[in-house]
Amino acid sequence: MTLSASSPAPLRAVLYARYSTDRQRETSIDDQLRAARARAAAEGWVIVAEYADEGISGSVPVALRKGGKAVLADALAGRFDLLVVEGLDRLSRDVGEQDQVVKRLEFRGLRLVGTADGYDTQARGRKVMRVARGLVNELYLDDLREKTHRGLAGQFDRGYHVGGVCYGYRSQPTADGRGRELVIDEEQTSVVRRIFNEYADGSGIRTIVHRLNAEGIKSPRGGTWAVSALVGDRARGAGLLNSEIYIGRLIWNRRQWLKDPETGKRCCIDRPREEWQIRDVPHLRIIDAATWDAARARDQHRTPSKGGAKMRTLFAGLMRCSACGGPIIAIDARRYGCNVRKDRGPAACPGGGAFLRTDVDQALLSVVREDLMAPEVLSTVIATVQAAVRAAEAERQAKTQAAPGRRAALQAEIGRLVDAIADIGMSPALRARLAAAEAELASLPEQTETPIDADRLAQQAIAAYKRRMLDLAAALQKDTTDRDRTRALLAEILGPVILRRDDVGDWAEMEEPAQRVALAGSTLLSVVARARFELATFGL
Repeated sequence: MTLSASSPAPLRAVLYARYSTDRQRETSIDDQLRAARARAAAEGWVIVAEYADEGISGSVPVALRKGGKAVLADALAGRFDLLVVEGLDRLSRDVGEQDQVVKRLEFRGLRLVGTADGYDTQARGRKVMRVARGLVNELYLDDLREKTHRGLAGQFDRGYHVGGVCYGYRSQPTADGRGRELVIDEEQTSVVRRIFNEYADGSGIRTIVHRLNAEGIKSPRGGTWAVSALVGDRARGAGLLNSEIYIGRLIWNRRQWLKDPETGKRCCIDRPREEWQIRDVPHLRIIDAATWDAARARDQHRTPSKGGAKMRTLFAGLMRCSACGGPIIAIDARRYGCNVRKDRGPAACPGGGAFLRTDVDQALLSVVREDLMAPEVLSTVIATVQAAVRAAEAERQAKTQAAPGRRAALQAEIGRLVDAIADIGMSPALRARLAAAEAELASLPEQTETPIDADRLAQQAIAAYKRRMLDLAAALQKDTTDRDRTRALLAEILGPVILRRDDVGDWAEMEEPAQRVALAGSTLLSVVARARFELATFGL
C-alpha cells in the first residue's frame, strides 16, 4: 500500500533487550525482542535497529554496555523516534541512573515504551510509575545481592568452597553434588613451591618473574608473570607470596565489590576483619612452615611499592615501546625504558633496552619549539586545514545533492520488497533488507541543507591551534610549575610517541613513519608539522 502525501511518516523504533541473572537464559533476549517486534508491528513502527546485552547486570551503567552505548549514541544522533524495551529494569536497576537515562530520552523528544511493564513516556502518570518501578527494580537488586551472599556464607560454613580459585588449586564438584571443593593442582603447585623457595633463599622478586617468563611458564591469568602477581598488597593479603591458603588457612569474605557512584565502575573494597570467615584446611597446605616463615621474614624488610606514583617526567604517559606497545617510563634518574620489559623481562618485551632521558627530552622539545611553533609551519597548517574543511564540505554537499535520487531508488526497492512479501510471505532475509532500506530512507535529508562556511570553520580551527601553541609555549617557559598542564598540552599536540631502536640509531616516531626524530644529538630528519584538529567539533 502506498502512503498518501499527507500521511505521517512511520515512527522509527529501536529495540533493546538485556538479561543478567542465572534465572534467565540467552533465549530471554529472543523473547524480549519478539515481544518488542510484535508491538512495533501492531503500532506500525519501523524498526531501524535492534541491540542487546547478554549476561550483564542491570547495575552496570548503560553507557558501559556495548548495546546500551549504541542505543545512547543513536539517541544523540537522532536516528530513531522511540525506544522499545521489555521494562524499565532492562535499562537499569539503579533508580538514579534509570531516571537520568529516561529524562535524557524525553529531553530529545524520544518516546520510551515498555512492552511488559506498560511504561510509556506519553502517559500522564509516567513520572509516578517511573519512580515506583525504579525503586522496585533497585530493591530487587539489593535483595538478590543479599540472598546470594547469604547463600555463599552458608556454603562456606558447611565446608564447601566459594569464591575465587587461587593459583595452585582447581575447583571441582564435591562427591555429594551439593557444592564445590578445592583440590591441589600438582603442576601449578610445583611453580608455587619454586617461587617461595627462591624468594626465601634470597632471589629478587623481579629476578624470579623474569625467570618464569623466560621459561614460558604461564601466569595465573594465562599470560606472562608480573611483579604485582607475587607481591600484591601485604596488608590486604593479596599476591601469591601473601596467600595463606598455601599454609592451609582459607579466608573468605575478605573483600566486596561495590559500584563507584561517580564512575559507575566496580571497585574492590576490604571488609572489616571481624567479618572475615576463616577455616583451617591442612589437606590443602603446600608450603611448609620453615619456608613460609623465611619468606615472611624477608618480606618484612621489603619496601612496599608505591603503585600509581605521580608522573614526574615531562613526557611521562606519552611514549610507548615499539616492540610490545607497553608504556615507556623513567626507569631511573638517567634513562627511559619499557615498563613491560622492566617488570616482566626480555621474554615479555624483546625491545632494545633503555634510552637516555636527556636525548629523548631534547629531541621532542626541539620538535615543539623549532618546528611546530615555526612561522613557516603555521602557513602549512593553515593551508592544510582550509583544504581539509573545504573537502569535507564538498563531500557533504555531494551527499545532499544525491539524496533525491537515492530516495527514489529506495522507495522503489521498498515497493518491490513489499510485493515480494505479499507473494511469498515474510522471511528473515526480506525482513532485514526491508528494515535496512526503510532505515536508510528515514536517514536521508529532506531538503538541501544550508552550505557551511568552510572558510569560517577553517579560521576557527586555526585559531584553536594557535591558542594551543601559545598555551604550550607559556607552559614550557614555566616548565616545573605545572607539569600536568604541560604534559596534557604535549599529549594533545604530539599524540602518541613511539621510541624505536634499529641498526642506524634511536628514534622517536609520531603517528606516521615520516615523522621521525633522531634522539642522538636531536637531529631532525623529517618532521611533518601537524595540528591535531577535530573537525567533528565544527559539524563536519
